[in-house]
Amino acid sequence: MKTRWGFVLAVLLAAAPVCAAVPLETDAFKTSAGELKIAFVGHGSLYFTFGGKVIHVDPVSRYADYATLPKADLILVTHEHGDHLDAKTIELLSTEKTKLVLTAICAGKLGSGIVMKNGDVRDVDGIRIEAVPAYNLVHMRSPGTPYHPKGDGNGYILTFGDKRIYVAGDTENIPEMKGFGRIDVAFLPMNLPFTMTPEMVAGAARMLKPAILYPYHTGETDTAKITALLKDDKNVEVRIRRMK
Repeated sequence: MKTRWGFVLAVLLAAAPVCAAVPLETDAFKTSAGELKIAFVGHGSLYFTFGGKVIHVDPVSRYADYATLPKADLILVTHEHGDHLDAKTIELLSTEKTKLVLTAICAGKLGSGIVMKNGDVRDVDGIRIEAVPAYNLVHMRSPGTPYHPKGDGNGYILTFGDKRIYVAGDTENIPEMKGFGRIDVAFLPMNLPFTMTPEMVAGAARMLKPAILYPYHTGETDTAKITALLKDDKNVEVRIRRMK
């Protein structure tokens, strides 16, 4: 009997979630104002460390054990869908000094925060934040109803020293991308039916011309496809991280 129950326990332990035990991938960049570190949490969730501050983007508990991650000086939320807006995780990461930047719809759900709409620019704790459009042109929830209507969600362009980082949120390769200016690092979503195909991401990359492209929010998409599509674009480096 001892052996039998030992076997059952081993099976149960093997089946238990282990995401919290997997260390997060991180990358570091030199900027004119010091080092910028990016930690890749998963899906649409990531965080930046810069100048002694921690900036979380779309923190959602299903992608990591946020109790083990650093508290936030600043939290950005791109839109109200449950894989991007998690009130309990925002509360867990917040201190009395934490600033929260979000859309009007998200503020309506949470009851607080600094509301930014498409086109707004603000300086929050010394970080320049530009809210840019994020919406669907092609993929629809039903005829005439996009998964992400124009004006509801934000992408964010963050300036760290001399580096501009674009976190797109849920969007397609919208024409406004042509006017975003220099982008050093871009996070572009790549999963159907909600955001972009690899071909759309390649089109977005050719408009944005980022030095580094991270496909994120990838779902079951084969990330090798975007690497192949951009293999001849020598000015864009595609980096694949665990952002399913």
